[in-house]
Amino acid sequence: MGFAWRYAATIWPVSSVIGEAFESLAIAIWLALALAFIVRLVKYPQTVLDEVRHPLKGSFVSLFPATTILVSIAIAPYLRPLAVGMFAFGAIVQLVYAAWQSAGLWRGSHPHTDTTPGLYLPTVANNFISAMACGALGFHDLGILFFGAGVFSWLSLEPAILHRLRSAGELPEPTRTSLGIQLAPALVACNAYLSVNGGQPDFFAKMLFGYGLLQLLFMLRLMPWYLMQPFNASFWSFSFGISALAATALHLGMGSNDGLFTALAVPLFIFTNFIIGLLLVRTVILLYQGKLLLRVERPAKRTN
Repeated sequence: MGFAWRYAATIWPVSSVIGEAFESLAIAIWLALALAFIVRLVKYPQTVLDEVRHPLKGSFVSLFPATTILVSIAIAPYLRPLAVGMFAFGAIVQLVYAAWQSAGLWRGSHPHTDTTPGLYLPTVANNFISAMACGALGFHDLGILFFGAGVFSWLSLEPAILHRLRSAGELPEPTRTSLGIQLAPALVACNAYLSVNGGQPDFFAKMLFGYGLLQLLFMLRLMPWYLMQPFNASFWSFSFGISALAATALHLGMGSNDGLFTALAVPLFIFTNFIIGLLLVRTVILLYQGKLLLRVERPAKRTN
């Protein structure tokens, strides 16, 4: 959401402090989670290995390089050398992990019931985010490569995921909100495309945005089904697509001569801010109640 507010400050008379505050909060959360992940990797490596090898949880491990790359975009205007270093680290890690995890699915042993939108994360989300970073850092041709990798990964995965969702039984409640990820590919693809094409809202960008709006309608239709379970941290799966909706709506609204996109920009920006604000408030309440972080037993240390 910080990227959307950062752009809004360049086209509207709003303070740039809002966008930078969002970015600072996101960086602080990333730092805390990254340190927690590294500590767990050092002290309890088996738990990380178990997560990596899990057919459902394994895809979410790729959020570590993804968020690292997003942080590199946030700091690029201020600390370019550090941003380039973080981008290089995140991009290499995400490619290595995608090659290991996603290519491993081709051996035919992946459970059909675990074919959920989480599978988009290693190869679709990470490559689109890498393309966005390339746009921010000026690596145009490299950004096109990442964008192409993300687009064709998305097109190859979506039929299998939608077939599972339609025909292989209802998702259990704990994994139901992972459907929020389904909102993201088209809108993040639009954002990535605008990042590498110089911000031109052409025919293809508008096509991607249109498909993203269709996915938003699907999400709204399914909201009562999602809300059958209490609010928990997994509801943040909607946030990436929602944030991308805000940024792309503003770019298309300002760069298009068509009055339709100009008319959509402000209402969609307000809507996305409301959703992100609601997620933040509910998360703070959950944290205050002591229900945000799940307590698990520490793994027993091995003894000789």
